[in-house]
Amino acid sequence: MRLTSLVPLVLFVVIGIGLAIGLTLNPRDIPSALIGKPVPEFSLPPVQGRTQGLSTADLKTGQPSVVNVFASWCVPCRVEHPLIMALKRDNLAPIHGLNYKDDPADVAKWLDQLGDPFTRTGADRNGRIGIDWGVYGVPETFVVDGAGQIVCKHVGPLMQYDLDTKIRPLLQDLVAGRQSKVKC
Repeated sequence: MRLTSLVPLVLFVVIGIGLAIGLTLNPRDIPSALIGKPVPEFSLPPVQGRTQGLSTADLKTGQPSVVNVFASWCVPCRVEHPLIMALKRDNLAPIHGLNYKDDPADVAKWLDQLGDPFTRTGADRNGRIGIDWGVYGVPETFVVDGAGQIVCKHVGPLMQYDLDTKIRPLLQDLVAGRQSKVKC
């Protein structure tokens, strides 16, 4: 057998190993270039039926906050919504909504039916602010420190495990003024 006839086989094996390794990686671990940086400059009007929109200044209040990017048309957003409501009941920090590319009447109906956990909710009708935040898709959740710096980004719907091991402990550390060991 000639050496040249083994090249395709070796190449196939190497590519197969690379693909196998790639498929085992966690797709939720998407790095964000915004971690440790200030929130983008923005100002959004309130969603229909609400009186307070959302802006950069609302996230630089000296206390940590949570920003949840959601939409009424997003099925995973509906799945995580009870957990966002539970986080609101914990009263650790204000939770703000960034409503992404949504119909005004639909989001108002959605929040009225499922409950509104948000202190402020900005309407990002064209998705421009979501792009500035580095949003890949909805839902995404950010934890912002009191100075307005993004300290955590969670891609996808929050699950109980995420709240218990990442979001709540991080907020507790931020509220207490402690350096957090929580990995985001």
